[in-house]
Amino acid sequence: MNLLSTPEDREKNWIKFIGTAGARFVMAKQLRSSGGLWFSLRGVNFYMDPGPGALVRCLSVKPKLDPTKLDGILLSHKHLDHSGDINALIEAMTEGGYRRQGVLFAPKDALEDDPVILRYNRGYVEKIEILEEHRSYSLGGLKFSTAGKHVHSAETLGFNFQLSTCTLSYITDTKFYPEILAQYPGEILLLNVVLLAPPSHPIDHLSMEDVKVILKQGPAKVVVLTHFGRSLIQAKPWEVADRLSQETGKKAIAAKDGMVLDVDSLFND
Repeated sequence: MNLLSTPEDREKNWIKFIGTAGARFVMAKQLRSSGGLWFSLRGVNFYMDPGPGALVRCLSVKPKLDPTKLDGILLSHKHLDHSGDINALIEAMTEGGYRRQGVLFAPKDALEDDPVILRYNRGYVEKIEILEEHRSYSLGGLKFSTAGKHVHSAETLGFNFQLSTCTLSYITDTKFYPEILAQYPGEILLLNVVLLAPPSHPIDHLSMEDVKVILKQGPAKVVVLTHFGRSLIQAKPWEVADRLSQETGKKAIAAKDGMVLDVDSLFND
C-alpha cells in the first residue's frame, strides 16, 4: 500500500521529507538523505527538488511512494543537491516517456544555461512552465505563486502555496536579505537552513540567526526546518528547534529523513 491509496489519503495535506540534506558536504557524505520533498496538497501530488537518491528512496520508503501518481515536478534551482535525480523522476513519472503526463516547473537557467534537464526528457512531460519571480501558477486544483529571486549563485525561487485554511510558504536556499520578510506571508513556513551560526566568510545560505529574525518579524506561526548543513546536524536539529520555539514563541519543528508532516494538524496540537 502507498500513501496515495485511499480517497481519505488523497484529501489530506501532507509533506514527505524524502531527504533533509543541505549543502554539498552533507549530500556527498549522505549524512542525511538528499532526495528532496514529496508534497500532497489539495489532492495534487508533486515533487520538489529531487536531489540525488530521490527515485530510489521513493520506492524504498515505507509505505512506498509511486512516482507515476505525480502531477508535476517543481525545481527551485538547478544545484546538484536539488536536481540530481530530476531526469530520473521525469522518466518515472511518465513511465519512460510512454505516458505523457505531468507538468515540469523550473527556472529558465535550468533549461537553457548549462541545463540540468535533458532535452530528450522534456518531451515526456505534458507541459513545461518556466518559473519567473512574482508570478502565479496552478497545478490541478492547487494555486501557488513565486516570490522574488533569492540571493543565491543560481536562479532560485521560493513559493507560496494557497491552501483552503492557510498559506504554506517555502523559503529555499538563499542568503538573508531584508525583502525576504515581506515575500512569504504563510502561517506555515518551510525553511531551508544550512548554517548553525553566521559564517566567517560569505555564503549564500541562511543561518539560525537569520531564522530568528524571519520568525520575529514575519507572520509565520509554525516553522519547519530542513536542508541541514553539517554544523546543524552536529548540533542536533531537534534540540535547535526546541530552543527556537522557546526563544520566539513560535512552533518550530526539525524535519528528519522519512518524516511525514500532516499540514492540517499543525495548528491543532
